[in-house]
Amino acid sequence: MSTMGRLIALFSLIACIQLEASQSLLDEIVVTAVKQSQSMREVNTTIGSLDEAELSDIQHTHINEALHRIAGTWISRGNGQEHLTAIRSPVLTGAGSCGAFLMMQDGISLRAPGFCNVNELFESTSELAGRIEVQKGPGSDIYGSNALHGAVNIITPIPVADLRRIRLQAGPDEYLRAKLSASSASTRIDISSTTDGGFKDDSGFDQQKLLLKHLGELADWGTTTTFSYTNLNQETAGFVQGDEAYKDAGLRRDNPNPEAYRDARSFRLLTRLERDTGASSVAITPYLRSSRMEFLQHFLPGQAIEENGHDSFGLQTLWTSLEGKLHVGAEIDYTRGFLEEFQPTATRGPAFLVATIPAGQHYDYDVDALSLGLFARYRQDLTDDLALTWGVRLQRTEYDYDNRMLDGRTRDDGTACSFGGCRFNRPADREDRFTDISPRLGFIYTIDADRQLYGSVSRGFRAPQATELYRLQAGQDVARIDSVELDALELGYRAAAERFSYAVAIYAMQKDNFIFRDTSRQNVDNGETQHHGIELSLNADLSDTLAASLAFSWAEHEYANDPQLSATPLDGNEIDTAPSTLGAARLHWQAREDLNVELEWVHVGRYYQDPQNQHEYEGHDLLHLRTHWRLSERTLLSARIMNLTDEDYAERADYGFGNDRYFIGTPLSVFLGIQLDL
Repeated sequence: MSTMGRLIALFSLIACIQLEASQSLLDEIVVTAVKQSQSMREVNTTIGSLDEAELSDIQHTHINEALHRIAGTWISRGNGQEHLTAIRSPVLTGAGSCGAFLMMQDGISLRAPGFCNVNELFESTSELAGRIEVQKGPGSDIYGSNALHGAVNIITPIPVADLRRIRLQAGPDEYLRAKLSASSASTRIDISSTTDGGFKDDSGFDQQKLLLKHLGELADWGTTTTFSYTNLNQETAGFVQGDEAYKDAGLRRDNPNPEAYRDARSFRLLTRLERDTGASSVAITPYLRSSRMEFLQHFLPGQAIEENGHDSFGLQTLWTSLEGKLHVGAEIDYTRGFLEEFQPTATRGPAFLVATIPAGQHYDYDVDALSLGLFARYRQDLTDDLALTWGVRLQRTEYDYDNRMLDGRTRDDGTACSFGGCRFNRPADREDRFTDISPRLGFIYTIDADRQLYGSVSRGFRAPQATELYRLQAGQDVARIDSVELDALELGYRAAAERFSYAVAIYAMQKDNFIFRDTSRQNVDNGETQHHGIELSLNADLSDTLAASLAFSWAEHEYANDPQLSATPLDGNEIDTAPSTLGAARLHWQAREDLNVELEWVHVGRYYQDPQNQHEYEGHDLLHLRTHWRLSERTLLSARIMNLTDEDYAERADYGFGNDRYFIGTPLSVFLGIQLDL
């Protein structure tokens, strides 16, 4: 039997389980599917979520501590607040990573289309979130470019009357965090300030986040205005090299790049205006967005300094029929972005690198970008039990690129590099246009009040990112690349009982025009990959005081052709950094009315570290313990023991430049906290 056949057989077995009546899971309210609140009963895709209570219990110091609780999702932690993302995918790197996932806050992308960053979730206010939702699989028919493998939506908390709360948390390596929340019925402020001395030598970060929200009225419109600001100053630690170096206690705190740093700041301002006209509802959301980042490229020869940023304004509109069957929207996003790269000192190493990567200015360019999107989704009720959903989006992406330096592969003074020219290449001023269409067909079959079967066939896309088009290297004068496309098939089943609920989904996806950097350091788009897997999410109340949950996935991610990533064939190889199994399970014990304890298991399966499948990481399993003690009506104490068994593990394993490389995981760590309601 084929792998997909085994998945379908397992899915059929699980779906046959009979449950007793309850509607808790099916009636969960989500907002990410169509940019509007709706019951899970109306959603024909898989969405995982964490609510405010669960996020409050987790108190994550890094976003990966929260999102591994959503099946099929892995936020691979780098140093400090850095990360890479996997949602029904391998962990992807470079522009291909951030371009494959849409990262949002309150439905607005954290960064402008075409200007993503692999670490952009640290520009969200996830530590202050009221809810986090993850849509798995393509969402391009609603959200457009970048909603390829999935989307993360950080949903900010709403104002509540008479809230005045202080939270303090302390941990190892001089970790301190203070959070303040104050709210009336219409206005709310949340602040988070964190300092961390860093587990590794010469590392650590300071981070501040501010969130303001106001509910009001303007004529017949209800308004929700949200302002957020983030700032990060980080001393970055690089990979530790050597075979299984993460098992060497003497290397745990080593930082091969004490000179590395990353500074980033951002703000976003949006107002959502909503009005019910009687026959329909209308939502209009104008927004402003700004982002700046500077960091040392310690991972590249020459260690150039990059500065990038962009400023945007945009408008989203959504019209919904009263019955909620038809959704129609139009969007515009205009952005002015820039990128500069400067190398202050001469390159060290072999003569070829010294000659082709000179000190001085490498890039200095501006890009004006315009994104226009139109979408519609319609639900057709064929019977009382069966509904079809039709959706389509048309998007136009336009770039106007202005090179502010000399064109070509010269040094910044116009002199030529030896060995055929400088590594970096600056194309002449140009304009690029991309038009993409994303269709979707889905269904929901309601078996009874407690069970549903759903599925979809969809296409996701992402237009090339600005860096893929204009940050050229080697002999590439023009980046002749097209939009990435991903075709997906999904089948899911969800059910609920009085003490038990679960959801299972299987999927198969084919990605074409995968953009990567080939062995000649040129950005090309002839990559093909395939992805299939099964996900299970389960919640059970074992008794009045004991509850359990599980999020688990099995998947295969493979090359489907021979892209020029290496001199050897890759067709059929597993994609590197693509664990076949991911999982998290929790056992929650309400020991007393004022005391609870939670034991959590986190699993990352084995994976290859290179496309040739010659170097492998064995995977790891971690245990975490959390407890909360209600000391009084206004005082809550908490404790977290992370990596309870002091496991030696790697947050991420990689192979490059002839070496095994690791971000080493932290040993056993204890965090203590207090919450005061004033």
